[in-house]
Amino acid sequence: MSSIVARTGRHLQRYDNNLRLVSGCIPFRLTKPKDQDKIEVLMVSSPNRDDMVFPKGGWESDETVEEAACREALEEAGVRGVIKGNSLGEWEFRSKSKQEACSEEGGCKGYMFVLEVTEELETWPEQNNRNRKWVTIEEAFVVCRYEWMRNALEEFVKVMEKGGNKREHEMVVEIKEEEKPVKQEDEDCQLMSTNCHVSGPMTTSYGVMLPASIFL
Repeated sequence: MSSIVARTGRHLQRYDNNLRLVSGCIPFRLTKPKDQDKIEVLMVSSPNRDDMVFPKGGWESDETVEEAACREALEEAGVRGVIKGNSLGEWEFRSKSKQEACSEEGGCKGYMFVLEVTEELETWPEQNNRNRKWVTIEEAFVVCRYEWMRNALEEFVKVMEKGGNKREHEMVVEIKEEEKPVKQEDEDCQLMSTNCHVSGPMTTSYGVMLPASIFL
């Protein structure tokens, strides 16, 4: 069983004009079949459903939006890593079920980031409720449950084609685990630039230009 405990409750939840603020990420890794880099993204199952999503959850008042994205990746998918660049964007969406209601009106505003995975844990807080799976980007477009997450995946592809969001400085983003003192530093995640080169676009059924070299 994981020694890391997932956060529960919404007493620290951030809101913006009745919209629940949500932060998440698209975790990825590079593999090298036949000496050529390929990209896979990590998805998790929705509880009691067969479709897949990217890790995401409420952005709370005692953390930055990047810290929230890293925490959700740790809790839902059991991975730590490096956040690369700025947010892929922000999306407003409405929950389709009472169980997932973001606020009384069901509205959310979500921020998504690129997370290069550096560590994959064997146990994690939500492993009993979620399965995780590495998939190709093309597969992710097919199995992803939410349209707004597919839009974020489109932005992810654009970032990877351009070599990532370049920044002028690096900032350490800390993950605060419940069992650690509040002041103890944790280097689970860093905010920094990336330099990933892909080329040779191809088109998916969603009309997105995807680099040919990222497919397995």
